[in-house]
Amino acid sequence: QVQLVESGGGLVQPGGSLRLSCVVSGRIFSIYGMGWYRQAPGKERELVAVITGGGGSAMLVDSVKGRFTISTDNAKSTVFLQMNSLKPEDTGVYYCNRSPTLPKYPWGQGTQVTVSS
Repeated sequence: QVQLVESGGGLVQPGGSLRLSCVVSGRIFSIYGMGWYRQAPGKERELVAVITGGGGSAMLVDSVKGRFTISTDNAKSTVFLQMNSLKPEDTGVYYCNRSPTLPKYPWGQGTQVTVSS
C-alpha cells in the first residue's frame, strides 16, 4: 500500500515563499511521474506541476510558471514544491500524487497553504 504524506504548508504573506514536501512510502515503480495538485476553497482539485520524462523535465501550469519549482530526492522518495512570490490565489490544500495520465495512489491528507496579509 502506497502512502503519501505532505507537509510544509502554512500561512504566508503575499510575496513570501514555502517549500512543500511529499514523502512517498510503500512499493512504487518510480518517483518520476509524481506531481502536485491543489484544491482551492469551493473549487475542484487541479494539477499544479508534475515531473515527466524519466525525471528530465517538469511541467507547470501557466499560473505558477516562473514562481514554482518541482524537484525530487530519489534516495528519500520525496517530491518537493518550492513556491516563491506567493499570491492569494495560490491558497488551497496541496496534495501530491501521480501524473494525470497514470492511475492514482490513495490521496494523502494534503497540506494547507494560505497566502494572506
